[in-house]
Amino acid sequence: MSQAIASRFSRALSDILTDMAAADDAVVKLRAFDALQQASPELKNILISPAVSSRKKKAAVARFASELGFTPLLKNFLYVLIDHRRTAMLSEIVVSLQSQLDERKGIVRARVESARPLDEGQRRELEAALGRVTGKQVFGQYAVDDALIGGLVARVGSRVYDGSVRGQLQAMRVRLVRS
Repeated sequence: MSQAIASRFSRALSDILTDMAAADDAVVKLRAFDALQQASPELKNILISPAVSSRKKKAAVARFASELGFTPLLKNFLYVLIDHRRTAMLSEIVVSLQSQLDERKGIVRARVESARPLDEGQRRELEAALGRVTGKQVFGQYAVDDALIGGLVARVGSRVYDGSVRGQLQAMRVRLVRS
């Protein structure tokens, strides 16, 4: 349910941000505000507490928004979140916004877990291979998973590409059990 709500708000902002440079800048600034909110329990409490008036919440947003160089559009977007009591969902909204903007640009994000760290050349090769499979430009987010014996697992959206030794052993076991 909350993902659908976050998607609705992010889509509304995405539809208004027709210039890609402005859209990318909006994501950066909203992430900065979200990080500020997460780092400051006082600010977070002000923004999510029903006991604090909308006027005071908007005043707090205005103060920080000007420090972060928000456009009037972004500041008003945060005001809309305040009016709809959705400031606690800002992280989800920013993730959804980034995803929608990536889709517009033909970009997909891949979550890659490998048994050992990949060097820059390996990362470029992997992203190129995933790009050929998906037909889109791929940006990888990399992590090391000690549970993998060797190889890697890549997740692109809901699709999983398992090139790990563990995955190959499990597939082999399934084939042997069927035989």
